[in-house]
Amino acid sequence: MVEIERKFLVTNRDFISESSENFRIVQGYLNSNPERTVRVRIKGDKGFLTIKGKGNDSGMSRFEWEKEIAVSEAEALLPLCEKGAIDKIRYNVMYKNHLFEVDVFFGENEGLIVAEIELQSENESFGKPNWLGKEVTSDERYYNAYLSNHPFKSW
Repeated sequence: MVEIERKFLVTNRDFISESSENFRIVQGYLNSNPERTVRVRIKGDKGFLTIKGKGNDSGMSRFEWEKEIAVSEAEALLPLCEKGAIDKIRYNVMYKNHLFEVDVFFGENEGLIVAEIELQSENESFGKPNWLGKEVTSDERYYNAYLSNHPFKSW
């Protein structure tokens, strides 16, 4: 139940031709407090309820619990969420035995493209594709919960 991930800005759109699949994600936050976020998400044709704890000092590791729920349940919960839904297309890209999830944001976060990679340990090494830019793992501005309240277009 511990998630270890690193987050990077994306410098170009080469990842699109390298992706194996993509799907739309719409999500809202029942609670966007960094100590304990509670997220409702529709990812393609599935619904999810996710609880995340506060990240460690590096921002790489934190508690995460996720449960699949019916899309109809997620649709019923979304109107209860705080203002500022996240709307994005996620591209899955395998690169040197690691999965990169690349999110292209829309709406108030349009113009932002972020890649995440989940790791087995904080010290795990991985190859970096040419479109991977500056690491922003420890910068909370790039967390979806933050973006829902402080959209990228307002920075």
